[in-house]
Amino acid sequence: MTNYHLAGTLRGTNLPELWITNGLFCETRPEGPVTEVTGFVYPGLVDAHTHPGLSHTAEMVDDSEVLRRLAILRAQGVTVVREMGAQRDVGHLAALGRTKVIRSGRHLARTKRYLRYLPIDVEPMDLPAAAAEQAARSDGWVKIVGDWIDRSDGAGSDLQPLWPREALVDAFAAVHELGCKVAVHTFATDAIDHLLEAGVDSIEHGTGMTRDHLIEARERGILIDPTMRQISTFEKIALQAVRYPVYQEHMMAMHTRRAEQLRLMIEVGSHIIMGSDTAEDLAERGLPSELNHCVAAGMSPQAAMASASYEGRRLLGLPAWQIGAPGDVVVYNTDPELNIDVTWKPDLVLIDGKSAE
Repeated sequence: MTNYHLAGTLRGTNLPELWITNGLFCETRPEGPVTEVTGFVYPGLVDAHTHPGLSHTAEMVDDSEVLRRLAILRAQGVTVVREMGAQRDVGHLAALGRTKVIRSGRHLARTKRYLRYLPIDVEPMDLPAAAAEQAARSDGWVKIVGDWIDRSDGAGSDLQPLWPREALVDAFAAVHELGCKVAVHTFATDAIDHLLEAGVDSIEHGTGMTRDHLIEARERGILIDPTMRQISTFEKIALQAVRYPVYQEHMMAMHTRRAEQLRLMIEVGSHIIMGSDTAEDLAERGLPSELNHCVAAGMSPQAAMASASYEGRRLLGLPAWQIGAPGDVVVYNTDPELNIDVTWKPDLVLIDGKSAE
């Protein structure tokens, strides 16, 4: 295995240099040949909301498609993903040098209250048991759908919470008792109070959160994954929802104020992580796209890179530059904190001290 000397600009650490030997970070130069690494060096990026094992059809994705997705993630500098719901368990494809996957099992939603094919449909009384079951097949996270359009109101239909407070409290407690955490999809405002009260660990999207919600989430240490690239599609979703004018107006309003919402998250000091919310379209809409959307909306490139790398890793309990940690790094010839576009083409990506085969 190749040994490396990291002597460029190391971001997220005060250490002037590090080595990678036997796939791990170390403080001292190893014996034998060493490959010099210069440039702008970060701990490997984390896509905190993506779906390598997800299919939008009734047919499961096969191993070759999952490996294709993981290879694209790797090429983009993503060394770890937090998989936020998928029908296919990809754990058997784990291997040294591949992008690591933190699994969360299947989405949990109520019947006809989420996208077709994706979730396990449950009713409120069954949510705690279902959440515990998904925790058992996960790597520490469970994904629950918190709100979605309720079409039963006809033209007056809009986003509505899926669960009563008691179901959330019991489900979150069941997951926490197993040492796992809960991430919840939510767009609208109405579901947020119950999620905060029940002890949610990560809020995905959060477009309906008020300033008070964001401050409470900050104080509770709750992670916020703004998924700005996904929110940019709300206009398209709204234009297609002609049968539901109330919902259409609601989605368009959240699209219009998406940059304002991200700036509010930054202003109150939210614990922000970076997620692309992608599956098969990673090459065009992966984590570099998310970083570009966030910077375009007003986030500094420094903050975006921190949230995608060393700070995001800290928030998710993942190692960064710690001695003995896996040698996962992404290197750029040009500083991404001056030009975020360069995240599309890293100069070097190492996972477990291995470059791409």
